[in-house]
Amino acid sequence: MHRESQLREALLNSLVNEPTFIPLPPRPNLTNEDVAARAQDFYVEMARRRTVRAFSDRPVPREVIENCLRVAGSAPNGANLQPWHFVAVNDAALKHEIRIAAEEEESEFYAHRAPNEWLEALAALGTDAEKPFLEKAPWLIAIFAQPYRILPDGRKMKHYYATESVGIATGFLIAAVHQAGLASLTHTPSPMGFLNKLLVRPAHEKPFLLLVVGHPADDAVVPDIHRKPLTEISTFIG
Repeated sequence: MHRESQLREALLNSLVNEPTFIPLPPRPNLTNEDVAARAQDFYVEMARRRTVRAFSDRPVPREVIENCLRVAGSAPNGANLQPWHFVAVNDAALKHEIRIAAEEEESEFYAHRAPNEWLEALAALGTDAEKPFLEKAPWLIAIFAQPYRILPDGRKMKHYYATESVGIATGFLIAAVHQAGLASLTHTPSPMGFLNKLLVRPAHEKPFLLLVVGHPADDAVVPDIHRKPLTEISTFIG
């Protein structure tokens, strides 16, 4: 707690003091051909990423998850307020509790709350209220957004662009997980308030997403889907 108080105080001071700057960290001096090759290589790698729903129980070392979270924490965000918190769960009993709570919400959602249009869209993906991956996968990462923080003197400091910032960090995290050779699944039971209780997070933090992480099962399959072409998702001017 003392370390957290120091960080909060440093953050508050950074907002009222003159900013300081340091040189941009060293970067390789790449040719246009190098840049193009790197962009192509990264696209090819990320194009292989698929969401999976069948996970192996093969363990994943904690240090792998720690480094993936460091990547997430490096994401750009509003005023460098870093309005996020990640809870990585490896405990089997807690994963079971999360599954029970999530399936309760999902059952209600599929039976009563989901609009027909959404159910029709999900039908092609073969999803339902049963979520065995929440127990089978070695890691669950609950991502929380912080609309504001509590300063040492009890005042609230609003975090601007908190949702956008957490969304970017989540994208970084998913990319890092894939780069590490693992698979992931974005899970958003609605509502997700049970995560605050089970993971002992303050009420002002908003559950953003539950990321399931691990190795895919040997017999994992994925829907035969296709991504929109570049011409449909982008416009170039000039």
